[in-house]
Amino acid sequence: MGETTAQIAQSHPERDYLAVEVHAPGIGSLLRRIEAFELKNVRIIHHDAVEVVRDMIPDSTLTGVHLFFPDPWPKKRHYKRRLLQPVFVQLLACRLTSGGYLHVATDWQDYAESSLEILRAETLLENTAPGFAPRPTYRPLTKFETRGIKLGHRVWDLVFRRRGDP
Repeated sequence: MGETTAQIAQSHPERDYLAVEVHAPGIGSLLRRIEAFELKNVRIIHHDAVEVVRDMIPDSTLTGVHLFFPDPWPKKRHYKRRLLQPVFVQLLACRLTSGGYLHVATDWQDYAESSLEILRAETLLENTAPGFAPRPTYRPLTKFETRGIKLGHRVWDLVFRRRGDP
């Protein structure tokens, strides 16, 4: 619903942010926050993230990508709908600048484990931790995280960096 994007953008006014969202109420909520906080460093695209990354973002232009609590599609028959798939991770890795990062956070253990496997398999990326990373201080608590913690869920962070150019 935009609260995390707005918080991060407000904390780092020197950086520009592009929010990609298909959920119209989430876009409306973020627009209200942008206005309330008078943010000048956030742009929004109302479109499918895979298509945006594939068709609208040039290679080596992103310094960071945040995927916080993407839909886990917990039923095994729905795993193919998960955002973190090898093809999408490869697209993201190509769009990152040398040293740029990809940060994923989830409260679904199965999704965390499969994401770690997918990210480790991408040769353009390297893990910044031996496995899961400690929660970076720049990531605010999201409503999904707060709800998950109340339900007894653990939260897993993955922070991978684009390898330097050879």
